[in-house]
Amino acid sequence: MSNNVRMDVLGDHDVKVVDIGSARVAAATPLDGMDPDELLVLVGRGDREAFGRFHDLIAARVYGIVRSVLRDPARSEETTQDVLLELWRTAPRYHPELGRAVTWSLTMAHRRAVDRVRSEQSSRERDQRYVDANPEIDQPDTASVVELSFDRARVVKALTELTPPQREAIELAFFGGHTHREVAALLSLPLGTVKTRIRDGLIRLRDRLEATA
Repeated sequence: MSNNVRMDVLGDHDVKVVDIGSARVAAATPLDGMDPDELLVLVGRGDREAFGRFHDLIAARVYGIVRSVLRDPARSEETTQDVLLELWRTAPRYHPELGRAVTWSLTMAHRRAVDRVRSEQSSRERDQRYVDANPEIDQPDTASVVELSFDRARVVKALTELTPPQREAIELAFFGGHTHREVAALLSLPLGTVKTRIRDGLIRLRDRLEATA
């Protein structure tokens, strides 16, 4: 994660990523001499400035741990943000006698990264089992949705109610005219995952269109 990016607290449970560039506080503050343990205790009390300081101390190390597990930079940065948000939310449970704040944070980061790997692997295996169990059954043809005689405007409106992954796959398959294998290649996803997204999206799309007939 870039050293110029920091997650700032918006509310009790919300943070945002902002570019802080070279905008650093020049004047000394009471937080300057605090170690990570002390800062995290203050974070647990809702101190937003302490969270900013703690973030600056820990973010790069969290990213390094996550990156060592996930490898992919984009997924690693996304997961790092999840970890930092979790640190903000769970800080009230931290007590120095339980261990060092840095160790606590890095353990959390490693666990979250491993959980993501397991979740993604489980999803791929589930999709592949479906494909293996239905070797002769392809996903519904996207054109069949249009054959229901719904006008294009209603189809486009219904598409907005799909999940982003479902909508992306269906738009590539129908509006882009790509086969499932081509969609899988374009999205760098397993064929089974793409077929599942298109199947589930078409079912949801058809149900929505029929409901508004």
